[in-house]
Amino acid sequence: MTTPLGLPASFPPDRLGRPLRDLRISVTDRCNFRCVYCMPKEVFGRDYAFLPRAEILTFEEITRVARVAVAHGVEKLRLTGGEPLLRRGIEELVGALAALRTPDGRPVDIALTTNGSALPVKARALKDAGLTRVSVSLDSLDPDRFAAMNDVGFPVDRVLRGIEAAQEAGLGPVKVNMVVKRGTNDADIVPMARHFQGTGVVVRYIEFMDVGATNGWRMEEVLPSSEVVARIDAELPLEPVDPAYRGETAARWRYRDGSGEVGVISSVTGAFCGTCTRARLSTDGKLFTCLFAADGFDLRALLRDPTKDDGDLVTALGGIWGARGDRYSELRAGLGARRAKRIEMSYIGG
Repeated sequence: MTTPLGLPASFPPDRLGRPLRDLRISVTDRCNFRCVYCMPKEVFGRDYAFLPRAEILTFEEITRVARVAVAHGVEKLRLTGGEPLLRRGIEELVGALAALRTPDGRPVDIALTTNGSALPVKARALKDAGLTRVSVSLDSLDPDRFAAMNDVGFPVDRVLRGIEAAQEAGLGPVKVNMVVKRGTNDADIVPMARHFQGTGVVVRYIEFMDVGATNGWRMEEVLPSSEVVARIDAELPLEPVDPAYRGETAARWRYRDGSGEVGVISSVTGAFCGTCTRARLSTDGKLFTCLFAADGFDLRALLRDPTKDDGDLVTALGGIWGARGDRYSELRAGLGARRAKRIEMSYIGG
């Protein structure tokens, strides 16, 4: 099957046989939080030089990349940051992406990851624009601990109001992402599960990852997902659930009493590189084929070259993906000093 341009309907799989199905799009490198594991204040301080407007992809450029990607096999789009709700007019981009269709006429699944701070005022407009789902980062329910982790004193109650607003708007099922650091917030594992049990919100516990080079990652601070599950199961009995689809990042567990489920993402202790179908588009138009990559491929130059058309973009995307061999998490233990050079999560998106 080919497109009207005579090009393949799907990009070729990468060197490990993995298809491209998910595109994560960072719409801004800015955030109003300074979470210690992502944008520590000592690095991203008042004088930090964020990207100038001219270097950031426009909504039209983002939509062009997404349109070509969807026409060649991508089925899921996720907007990230930084904090994506800081990008002015984000609803316009959601609307443009919601109008895209796969080659067989299906709408695209459009999700967004946010810290929840703006959801109380943005949730309804996002839903009306065509957003499908939302994931909210929330690392603690304890007011003092949450304020310390976001490092700007932002109150947890306002994030919880944002989650409620998202549910009321129909952006569900809402997922809550909790990055677990041993000795920092692991005491919140069971309280988090208990708080959202029976609400329809799915909590996903994420192992503290060595993304970037500024978050002070140490293996001793990683709490394995197996221990997370054991702690919850001891108080709120769990049973495993089959994956919803091939390549799902979270291992799913449901409460035995039928009151919902939780998930664990084990990118450190249980690498899932073999089924990874995700690429990431940075705020300034670089395509990254791994969350832990050091370098990306410049698509902005191609997008802004008047002599290049969508056929050139198809060729570039297909060539980049076809040459992909990334499996960082599987190789982590043996990389040694080579682990030092990695792009920051705030730039590439989570």
